[in-house]
Amino acid sequence: MATLSELIQEHAALPALDEEWLRLLVSDWQLLSDLSFADLVLWVRGSGAHWRAVAHVRPTTGQTVYFRDQVERQPTASRAELLEAAFTAVRIGRERDSESAEDLPIREETIPVVRAGRPIAVLTRHTNLSVMRTPSRLELTYLATADALSRMVASGEFPHLTAPTGLRRGSPRVGDGVIKLDVEGIIIYASPNAVSALHRLGYVGEILGASLAEVVTSTLRDVAPIDEGMPLVLTGRQPWRTEVTNAGQAVSMRAIPLTEAGQRIGAILLMRDISELRRREQELITKDATIREIHHRVKNNLQSVAALLRLQARRMPDGQGRDALAEAVRRVGTIALVHDTLSRGLDETVAFDDVADVAVRAVVEVTGGVGPVEVRRVGSFGRVRAEDATALAMVVSELVHNAAEHGLAEVGGTITVEARRSPGKDDLDVLTVTVTDDGVGLPAGRLPAGAGLGTQIVQSFVEDLRGRISWSAAEPAGTRVRFTARLRRLPT
Repeated sequence: MATLSELIQEHAALPALDEEWLRLLVSDWQLLSDLSFADLVLWVRGSGAHWRAVAHVRPTTGQTVYFRDQVERQPTASRAELLEAAFTAVRIGRERDSESAEDLPIREETIPVVRAGRPIAVLTRHTNLSVMRTPSRLELTYLATADALSRMVASGEFPHLTAPTGLRRGSPRVGDGVIKLDVEGIIIYASPNAVSALHRLGYVGEILGASLAEVVTSTLRDVAPIDEGMPLVLTGRQPWRTEVTNAGQAVSMRAIPLTEAGQRIGAILLMRDISELRRREQELITKDATIREIHHRVKNNLQSVAALLRLQARRMPDGQGRDALAEAVRRVGTIALVHDTLSRGLDETVAFDDVADVAVRAVVEVTGGVGPVEVRRVGSFGRVRAEDATALAMVVSELVHNAAEHGLAEVGGTITVEARRSPGKDDLDVLTVTVTDDGVGLPAGRLPAGAGLGTQIVQSFVEDLRGRISWSAAEPAGTRVRFTARLRRLPT
């Protein structure tokens, strides 16, 4: 489906600022829909007074009117007249009984969307009359507030440019709790959920008729820093958001100032108890910090092991034993590099391109030879989960080391590491890696028999990666090693 911007450009071609205003409205109109207990449809006007619906939202507080999405629909002739009248007169069309939709009797209202003193679109509000009953005080308050917001839309005072729009994590909605304030910040209505949220913060007195700022501040006992914008939110003076924490409880609050002809007449506050949400987030933060610390300590321990092996190698005479210890130092260093990268991130994945580049450079630097050796990477490994990163790093570093030590030791040359990744089956990605050198090649075309320790390490780790490996001669000279690995996909 096309995006809102694409639909606006296709059917109305509004200026950029008008288009941005409509995007702000749509990002925050769930509030109006919930307070109205009604569907909202946004209509834009094209050339020749042709109207087209570009957005549709349903209430979460009541029964919807349109089960089918209204986006891209054209209005009926009678509705087009209502849209044109609201747009031309810049006036809300109220209490009009419309034709049935989805076999339901509905009431339709047309609200011009105004920016900078001129209409740019029309909002229709559709109420399901089949479920109408004697309204409660909550419903009357919601509907009165919705009418106030509708008038603000028609006068260009809503949405607020500085409002925290969108359903961000922990953002309160109408069903979570509503408080209505007068112009002095006195509570004139509080929904049951809002009253419960204030009680959980520790307030036990009467709420109606009290100052919300005094109610909240009287409960604060924590020594944590207080949001500087909290007073402006609690008095409804700014369309901002804040969080109040006390005694292990956390409540998210968002203020929506209500205005009439540019003058503030009060405000509503949406409230949500987010104590459990913040507790879980803190647990995740603690868990992530613990995992990073474990990786950091493992890296330090591996570096200590590598240092001990290096010290032991220096005390040994030249020969196979000293070379073997030097190889062990390099391999331990490769594993330590993976854990060092994991200790710096916020999740259990690795940007493997960086790991591979550092690992192969270290391999080439410690591999002795007559000629210079250059390593270049083609393609990308992508991000790799921690469970696969160590094995993959060991395979790549071993193959580059073998190419530098055996293929290019006498003459030098270039080693190319090519990585190609594609989606596979069973939630696994297929990674194909080719390591090619332009050196002397395999002796008489002989493939590795698997007797060497390096070859055994490579084959073992490739099996751990659920893959296969093969050796062949490169053209015009050198050796090509290709292996496939089936990597676990990243968590979504």
